Amino acid sequence: MPSFDVVSQIDMQEVRNAVDQAAREVGNRYDFKDSNSTIELNEKEMSIQMETASHDRMTAFQQVFEEKLVKRKISLKSVDFGDAEDAAGGRARVAVSLKAGISSDLAKKINTHIKNLKLKGVQSQTQGDQVRVTGKKRDALQDVIASLKETEFDVPLQYENFRD
Repeated sequence: MPSFDVVSQIDMQEVRNAVDQAAREVGNRYDFKDSNSTIELNEKEMSIQMETASHDRMTAFQQVFEEKLVKRKISLKSVDFGDAEDAAGGRARVAVSLKAGISSDLAKKINTHIKNLKLKGVQSQTQGDQVRVTGKKRDALQDVIASLKETEFDVPLQYENFRD
């Protein structure tokens, strides 16, 4: 019976590369001169800490980081920028969290979306942080993938393990 998995994952090596590139670019740019801007990745907590001289520099810093993520093919849906907060010495700090995995609420939304399609022989079930979709026909599963791509979810979805 054909099946596939719906997952939400982030390639941490690409995130690491984007953080390094953003730090390098901010270190070289003239408008960031003497701002002592820093960006640090904490892989265990799936978070990034950004700090720079002021709130307007933080906006530019976030834009540089977003550009590097997009170039690395990391969806901006998987990145959640916090509010800029004041740090010591009039500096600005932002905590950025990375969202990976499908929560139970999102899995319920995906399951109900698939059931509302009313495709014959298609079933879905939650397995940890992924959703397994099975069906009698390959075409029905491809219709499910197309429908999920059209629907807007708050995390990027990938479709893996397609088996006949």
